[in-house]
Amino acid sequence: MISAGEFRNGVTFDMDGQVMQVIEFQHVKPGKGAAFVRTKMKNIITGAVTETSFNPNDKFENAYVERKDMEYLYNDDNLYYFMDQETYDQVPIDVSKLPDGFKFVKENMVCRILSYKGAIFGIELPNFVELEVTETDPGFKGDTATNVTKPAILETGAEVKVPLFINPGDRIKIDTGTGEYVERVKG
Repeated sequence: MISAGEFRNGVTFDMDGQVMQVIEFQHVKPGKGAAFVRTKMKNIITGAVTETSFNPNDKFENAYVERKDMEYLYNDDNLYYFMDQETYDQVPIDVSKLPDGFKFVKENMVCRILSYKGAIFGIELPNFVELEVTETDPGFKGDTATNVTKPAILETGAEVKVPLFINPGDRIKIDTGTGEYVERVKG
């Protein structure tokens, strides 16, 4: 059991059968009346974010979210298969549970699979991935104008905006959270 007074960022708890994660919290002690905990929380299954105030003595069951590293193998229509690196079991995950940034993940990359009571509800991607540019207009030596970009197709088929000096065959680092170019990878 956890009380609302013990809330911290990242804490997961069960509230009325829903698994909630604390995003922000604030202990408030007004001049008059009882103290309370103002909480911004996210339903980790649906992704819905709500704000609620709790009495610091309100009690909730802890919700243990299992995070397991698994290797992405392949996809077959709407199912994406991941392999447990310890047991070698393959787990199919529906395309609806994949985050937007999954378009930057290629086969054999390791992702963190999130589950609650055995039910998979989400995937945490690596923060950054290194991918090869397969198609883009050729760059020109000395073309270093700031903030000028061009489209590039990566080895996963995803399209990103890159600086003018990037050429086909270059390896670049991508932020999977924003989907933006970070830097060219040397070597």
